[in-house]
Amino acid sequence: MAEKLFKSNQLLSQLRRLVKSEQLVLSILALVVGAMAGGGTIVFREGLLFFQALVYGTGDEALHHYLVDLPFWHLMAAPTLGGLFVGIFIYKFLPEKRPHGVADLIDAVAFHDGRMSSRCGIKSAFVSAVSLGAGSSLGREGPVAHMGASFGAWLARILHLRRGASRTLLGCGVASAVAASFNAPLAGALFAHEVALGHYALTAFAPIVLASVTGTIITRLYYGADVAFLLPAHEIQSFLEFPAFILLGITAGITAICVTRAIPVVQKAAKASKIPLWLRPAVAGLVIGIVAIQFPQIVGVGYSAMNDALYGAYDWSFLMQLLFIKAAMVAICIGMGFAGGIFSPALFLGAMLGGAFGITATAVFPDLSSGYGAYTLIGMGAVAAAMLGAPISTTLMMFELTGDYALTIAVMVASVIASVIMDQFQGGSFFAWQLKCRGLSTRWGREVNLLRMMKVADIMKAEYETVPLVEGMPGIREKLINAPYSELFVVDDDGRLHGTITLADLRHAAFDPTMGEEVTAGQVARSKPPVLLRTDSIEKAVRLMEQTGEEHLPVINNDEERLMVGFVHEKDAMMAYNNALLELQSEERGDAPPKLF
Repeated sequence: MAEKLFKSNQLLSQLRRLVKSEQLVLSILALVVGAMAGGGTIVFREGLLFFQALVYGTGDEALHHYLVDLPFWHLMAAPTLGGLFVGIFIYKFLPEKRPHGVADLIDAVAFHDGRMSSRCGIKSAFVSAVSLGAGSSLGREGPVAHMGASFGAWLARILHLRRGASRTLLGCGVASAVAASFNAPLAGALFAHEVALGHYALTAFAPIVLASVTGTIITRLYYGADVAFLLPAHEIQSFLEFPAFILLGITAGITAICVTRAIPVVQKAAKASKIPLWLRPAVAGLVIGIVAIQFPQIVGVGYSAMNDALYGAYDWSFLMQLLFIKAAMVAICIGMGFAGGIFSPALFLGAMLGGAFGITATAVFPDLSSGYGAYTLIGMGAVAAAMLGAPISTTLMMFELTGDYALTIAVMVASVIASVIMDQFQGGSFFAWQLKCRGLSTRWGREVNLLRMMKVADIMKAEYETVPLVEGMPGIREKLINAPYSELFVVDDDGRLHGTITLADLRHAAFDPTMGEEVTAGQVARSKPPVLLRTDSIEKAVRLMEQTGEEHLPVINNDEERLMVGFVHEKDAMMAYNNALLELQSEERGDAPPKLF
């Protein structure tokens, strides 16, 4: 371990000597992460199409056009068997026996200093590719964002980078993956800040932009400059149309809330049914197969169905049917444990909702309507912004896809309104709901998050004075005078903590000359004092100090052995927190270059 740390530090030192700027070193590392994430996105997409071809006989992204010619038993068997494989793989090989995605990378940034498992990222990407190739009605952007983040975390880990640099490289991986998925570098960069990092740190902006552009270039070299969607010609007819866009934003927010709230209903039903975890994706696959007999558009990512909606291929009735059926399939897939993201499903739902809304608006005000294509795009942006909690990056994505400034303003209005409704009535985005289910919340604020990220082991002191249980009063008096903070820790012969002794505890006994060797430390000590473990957070230490009134607490190795290993002082906890907060603020303002290690 020490040798690896030396080599990584030596490599970083050589880079710093060469370029003479830590910010430039971070930018170079961002290019590396961007290239890895961009290449990983290509591998993921090709892997998805490979599994799709293996299951359905075609690697074409316009999958639903081919499904109409398949026999019903094939449509039912493919996602069912795929779900069975996915369920077993997740149960056997993924942590916590569940698929991992964007919420986990947000968790890594907010609560774990940007540390996450690269193996888990690769495994999650693999099982998501199988899941989507088999027909899971979810999306591909979440898995590649998680995979890209794991690449950034891996590079930060092998180089032993500090907290700020680690979070930045994680954001670089997210930006590159999202940009590569949509051929939209601005949206990728803003998504990394808005969703992954949760702020717009100035020192992180340049590396993240570089990574986003790198991912875009790599995928453009492979796929060409085509955007994710084939867009029809469109323009906003009149600003009198904006009340309709506002109403569409409200409807989009309600749609996002309904889909999010449907997922725990499915989860509770699955749990009540006693279906094993590993079998649940297969059950969801069977439902998908049955529904696909009549509605093949809901199978897989669904980009081709969205393009059909953009060009008005579906009537109002069919759009509404697809809206409700897709929402149900998304809830079933996520609730039953299928692997995949929420971005593409949100776009799909928005496309169907916007298309149906556009048909209605055009029928009511034909002279003012910009056409259902424009409403379809606005609906896509609004539902996605609400579910992802990313109105800025979603708006920029639509601008990059369309190049239409007026339409972008309409998307912005609808997206902001949908996001506000989602925030007020759901308590945040889909990812915020996922974190809340795990007992976490990004609403605690950076201050609490900082306290939760820092560990007792980082600040505890190893210089302390101990006395054995049989120590007499004369020895206690002598040691108490020289003890740090005038506190002694009473331990048995094996070093296990028994109690503590302070001057206040002894009171008059400390100066009573009549008390000698017959009074022992074990008799006068406060037994079973409040203790901390090395792995406890600083937040827990501060809270325990407030509850007990203690200024310093002993640290033990574990609850069973209770071996004394150090102690924590309130002053050190507050100083560590204050220094970390100042460092974070400095990084965000750009007052100082980031420290790599």
